[in-house]
Order: sequence, then structure tokens, then C-alpha cells
Amino acid sequence: MKEVPRITAVQAAALVQDHDFVTVNGFLCSAQPEELTTALEKRFLETGRPTGLTLYYCAGQGNSDGRGGEHFAHEGFLKRAILGHWSTVPAITALVNENKIEAYNFPQGTLAQHYRDVAAQRMGTFTNVGLETFVDPRIQGGKMNDLTREDLVQLQIINGEEQLFYPRMKMDIALIRGTYADEWGNVVMTREVSPVDALVQAQAVHNCGGTVIVQVEKVLKGGTLDPKLVKIPGIYVDYLVEAAEERYQYQAYDYRYDPSVCGEGIVSVHALQPAPLNAKKVIARRAAMVLLETGTEAVINLGIGIPELIASVAAEEGIGEALTMTVEAGAIGGIPLGAARFGASVNAECYLEQAAQFDFYDGGGLDLACLGLAQCDSHGNVNVGKFGQRIAGCGGFINITQNTQSVVFCGTFTANGLKESFENGHLRIMQEGTVKKFLNQIDQITFSGQYARRHRQHILYITERAVFEMKDDGMHLIEIAPGIDLQTDILDQMEFRPIIQDVKPMLAVLFKANPVGLRKMREETCREMQEA
Repeated sequence: MKEVPRITAVQAAALVQDHDFVTVNGFLCSAQPEELTTALEKRFLETGRPTGLTLYYCAGQGNSDGRGGEHFAHEGFLKRAILGHWSTVPAITALVNENKIEAYNFPQGTLAQHYRDVAAQRMGTFTNVGLETFVDPRIQGGKMNDLTREDLVQLQIINGEEQLFYPRMKMDIALIRGTYADEWGNVVMTREVSPVDALVQAQAVHNCGGTVIVQVEKVLKGGTLDPKLVKIPGIYVDYLVEAAEERYQYQAYDYRYDPSVCGEGIVSVHALQPAPLNAKKVIARRAAMVLLETGTEAVINLGIGIPELIASVAAEEGIGEALTMTVEAGAIGGIPLGAARFGASVNAECYLEQAAQFDFYDGGGLDLACLGLAQCDSHGNVNVGKFGQRIAGCGGFINITQNTQSVVFCGTFTANGLKESFENGHLRIMQEGTVKKFLNQIDQITFSGQYARRHRQHILYITERAVFEMKDDGMHLIEIAPGIDLQTDILDQMEFRPIIQDVKPMLAVLFKANPVGLRKMREETCREMQEA
């Protein structure tokens, strides 16, 4: 077998040419080829080369602190960015807002799947994901500023059905992080939280005639790796770089190594510490009640923020065994982590590649999805991706919400300064938030209410003081919290009037410190389903 050349990160950076199409593997703060991107940035700052790069990645990259994707945040360095998630790279966002680079935001899962179509040299990727959202070329086509004019997504009619089509792109450079490689270039990712896009990215760039560079902790003797653990075969790899410093191989930024998030160890997980009673816990409790409707174990996806509390509530209520939680990065089962380690799961049962995970999501494999709520209009459209000049990006939000039959959007009724109190099962608004969320017009359509109605999805919008349900004729107010005034606390804080026909009170127990009793409710629901 031929040995794959070993080079330094500085030598790897020198291989990138002006106007190259560069792809980077990783998921937020994990599995980042940090030494490679650091060296590439250093070369540009010292020499002014390379210039005019196109940057492509699926999940977020970095932690808004100059690492990850922000290594590319220099005028002249980038010509174009095609990203699934933007919130971790505000320095690149600044270039977008100043019209200094072209910028696209496409669904995270679709970008991951696009690698496979590039690798297979297919015409491109066909998908329903993104129809009637800002990704649809009839609306914005995923373009993020005035400078961005080229259409990278097209509307096609296939067998009478609308599809979005992403034409194949030529990819020149792959920057990937593995754990170990052997002399022949075979790469394992045993200490990473997930393989993410490593395999399909390497295939795509190799089959485009490009250069695949893999950063690893150590290069071992050829043939010593377990072939069943190899995630990238050596035939795809052009160069190996041994990390010069330990920090470049940390499992996640500022976290050296945890065996429980990569399958190399199992830890004893005690019940999560109950969260304090506040508006966010009330919302999580009400969302957890939706689990009662399944009657069986539910496979779910929880978004960042308030939805993360649902796992804590389920554990406190004794119904945690009813949940199989999944993460976009590829973990199935276990307990998803947050903050810098979002994407990792403790004691996961399985780790898939990101593209395969999104195949499951796109095909309707989830029973329930609980995600955030930033803006909503009278049609049930939701925006979580762009607010004025702040670009968060859609991430996997569109893939998940558009293809899951039951979706719960979770968020406080207003934002920025909201204060509340709880008295004997009643909610009191002590100070109203200054930012309204229920608007006549939202900044961007990340979720299409019209599309959801046509596909008969069940959609709830849960806040601490009211619950709304999407129906054929619009947004219905279906529940109000005890202690809340309909006019003052709800209608006056909205820019549109919901349909009000049959409004029930939210359960008073949701607003008390003691557990709600969801386990008993679940047992009764299961018994009723069996009897029926």
C-alpha cells in the first residue's frame, strides 16, 4: 500500500489556491480541523493569499470567538459563503451586511445530502425541503444580501410535484478532522462526537479532482486500525496533518475528552436536577404533555433553548423512558448536551453520519419535534433565521419542521425584559417584554404555515400564557393561563387577532412548583388507547 504524505498545517494551507471552493467538516465546537483553518487564516493575514474563496459547510462552525468559521472572516479572503447555520460566525455576518461577500443560507440537511450527489456526479439534489420558505426561489432563494444574485436553487416540477433543485457544485478542498489515521490514509473518528460529514465530504472533493486534507491526533502504522471503525478510506485522502498542539484535537472547544459522548465509555446518569419554576419551565411542561398523545415511546428532536428543558421535565416527571432523543449531528438515544457541546449526546445508542440522520428526518421518521419560536404571523409562519441584520440561519429547522407530523413551537409570548410570578397556580405578568413575537409580518419565513396545512401537519405554538393551534382557517387561541387577562396580556401584545372560539384554561398544575403528574396522565392515556 502507498503511504499518504504527511505534511504540516502550514504546508496544507499553501495548497489552497485563489478562488478555491473549500469545505470544512465539524459541528459547532466539535470535530473542528482547527489547526488547518488557523494556518489558512495566518497565511492570508501574512501574504494576502489565497483570495476569493467559497466557503461551504452544513452545521454551525465555531463559537463566535474567532475560531471555527470565523477564521475566514476577512475581506478579500472570502468571495462567497454557503452555510447551513450562521449564528456562530457574526464576523462573517458583518461582511454579509456590508455587502462585501455573497451569502447563502440553505437547510443544513440538504447541504449534507448535497455532498453525496456531488460525490456521485449526479446532476444535483432534488428535495421538497424549503418549499414556500425563504429558500424557495419564488421568495428569496436563500440569498442573504443584495450582492448575492446567482440562483443556486431552482424550482422544478417532477411528476407533477414541486421540488427544489440544487445543481452540482465543483468542490476543490476538504478540511477534515479525524482522531487517528494509519500510514495508508485510513481515518477513524473514535474520539469525535460524530463523523458528521467526513465521509461524504471526502468523497465529493476526491471525485471532483480536489484535495482532501485530514488533521488527526496521530498517524499509526499501516494496517493497525480496525477496518470496521474506518470512516474515511485512504483512497480518498491526499494529505495527513498530525496536530502540533493538543488543543487542536480537543473533542470540543475547551473540552479535552469525554468517553461518554463518543461511545468509548458509559457513565451513570442520575435524574436531572429539576429546573426552577419559571416561564420557560411552564412552556416545557406544556410541550411535554404532547408526548401523552403518542401512547408509545416517541422519537423526537429537541431544538436549542426552551425545548432543551423538555428532557429535564420528562426526567422529573418519570416519563424519560418514553423519549428517544436524536440530534442533527447523528446521535440517536442518550442525553443531548448543550452550549459548546451541542451536537454531542451522553450514552448515545448509535452515531450516524449527518446526511443519514437527515434522511430519517426528511422521510418523516420523527414522532415529534419541539423547536424554538422567535416570530410568528397570522398564517402560522415562523421565523427563527434572520432578524434585521442579525443572521442566525435555518440550520436543520426546515428539514425537521417540514417533515414531522407533529411539531411544537416553544417560546415566551414576548421577549426582552419579560418578568412573571406564580401564585397558587396562577400566572402574573410583572413586567412585559418589549419585543413582540406575534406579528403582522415576520422578517423571514423559516416555516410555512400554508405548506403545513396542505400536508395536514399538527402544529402547536406554546407560550407561558397561551397556546395556539394551527387549523385550516388560521391561528386559533385554544388555551389561556389562569390569571391572564385575554385583552391586556394577550390581544394587546399581538399585532394580529387570532381566531377565538373554544378557549380552555391551561392546567393550573403547570404553574406550581410540584411535579405535574405526567406519568399518571401517560398511563391513563395508554390505557384508554388500548381499550379503544
